[in-house]
Amino acid sequence: MKFEGVDLPPEAALAERYAAIDARLERADTPQARRAVFGDWDALRREWKSGANVTRLRFSQNTRERECRSAQVELERRVPVVTAADARIKRRLLAPDARGPLQDELGGHAFALWNADLGAYDDAIAADLVRESALTREYTELLADASVEFAGRERTLSDLGPYRQSAERDTRHAAERARWSIFTERRERLDDIFGRLVAVRDGMARRLGDDGFMALGYRRMHRVDYGPGDVARYRDEVARVVVPLVGRLVRRLGAEAGFDRVRFWDEAVLATPHALTPRGDRHWIVERAVEALGALDPSLGRFGRELVERDLLDVESRPGKAFGAYCTTVPAARAPFVFANFDGTRADVKTLMHELGHAFQSWNSLDKPVVDYLNPTYESAEIHSMSLEYLSWPEMERFFGDDAGAYRREHLIDALLFLPYGVAVDHFQHLVYAHPGATPAERHAMWQEVERRYLPWRDYGDLEHPALGGLWQEKRHIYTAPFYYIDYTLALCCALQFWVRAERDRAEAMDAYVALCRRGGEAAFGELVRGAGLLSPFSAGALERVVEAATSALA
Repeated sequence: MKFEGVDLPPEAALAERYAAIDARLERADTPQARRAVFGDWDALRREWKSGANVTRLRFSQNTRERECRSAQVELERRVPVVTAADARIKRRLLAPDARGPLQDELGGHAFALWNADLGAYDDAIAADLVRESALTREYTELLADASVEFAGRERTLSDLGPYRQSAERDTRHAAERARWSIFTERRERLDDIFGRLVAVRDGMARRLGDDGFMALGYRRMHRVDYGPGDVARYRDEVARVVVPLVGRLVRRLGAEAGFDRVRFWDEAVLATPHALTPRGDRHWIVERAVEALGALDPSLGRFGRELVERDLLDVESRPGKAFGAYCTTVPAARAPFVFANFDGTRADVKTLMHELGHAFQSWNSLDKPVVDYLNPTYESAEIHSMSLEYLSWPEMERFFGDDAGAYRREHLIDALLFLPYGVAVDHFQHLVYAHPGATPAERHAMWQEVERRYLPWRDYGDLEHPALGGLWQEKRHIYTAPFYYIDYTLALCCALQFWVRAERDRAEAMDAYVALCRRGGEAAFGELVRGAGLLSPFSAGALERVVEAATSALA
């Protein structure tokens, strides 16, 4: 088993260690004494984080394995207990007489994060947190085990990927019909799980004194330097700047491809006349990726070789394996780990580069002075991942040969298509949590409302489930990480700025990227963006500039 020996610390021993740290911190009356206690607490948090992340990883790798599932259930039960213990320590460290010298050493961002954490937890919601985790696990299990008969055998959601990108329009249509039949069969359970999640989250927020979940959701996301108003204005900019442009682009590409009208199953191939696939299997792709990293930057090369030598990737799609992709960090093993589901399409390369960007940042941040800085907040973290997708463009010939140019074009078109979808997901979540008592039908109508605003060209044809407003149910983040999605669009605005810089001066852009990764999570989003020489997506004209650059490149 990967990360042998990295498990959740024994419950009783963990409680004793937390109690001892709390008592020592209460008695500590000098900066030196408090610093010593802080060091022990941070080491304990790294140990817990390692065990928790490995537990989640093992469950993702095999949701059918009884031992992995039991460990995940145990983790869900214990998380609120550890959260409460950490809250007591954070409250002491946030006291005016305790924070001075420690804040000078760590910087103020850790204290801002801890303050947000204290606003997101109270013992009164401990049981609700367990219920929330159980419901997100139920969603993961429901789709991890899903399959449908297609092209002669049972196919998982990941298995359908190549057929959804087929050059044959009828094959794409059939694959989408098969895929969405999985969701149609599970619609009632998906609606029920989400309804209970919304109710639990809204209840937690009200017990903490909020009018609804939105404020709590932002605190849980550690959004300490911007709020819902900033995000709403950004969504408006996407609607004003990007949506009309993408509408025209979809119509032009559809006409060039000879489609009478662009259907949903056509969108995946609008950018290319034929299916783009890497020229090797998953092992070959990983080998080429390591070569590409080395060509981009020496430190990226060292990182890539270590990742392969230590077997820190799992990219094979298997029955029972959770769908999707992510990167996690195991401080105890001084290792990031990349989890993905390759399906034999061009998305394998994009996904791998994306997750390698996360992993590279994590690899660079293992020695940060506080565990909170090992990884940044989500929107900052996605800059590392999405930027590497674009900075690695010169190496795409390794994967696609003569089709590399077509891949780059497709990637840029995908970026423009993604921006409206990304803000639609965010807007939908704001509507959902503003109306927690909505019925399933009303929630599906909310999705249709945001589609009309941000995706007006979309035509589902005879795909019943998405046509009835159910497309959002495939998006894991909506169930498992509320309000996590605008982050991708904010990061994309920054990543495209890195792409523009690299077109002018590749060495300078790579140096700035590596330097950003080395900062980890030591600052809030706005400061990290400014420090990297980027314009904040919230600033006037930032979005317009990158969209103009992308449009010009596609002309």
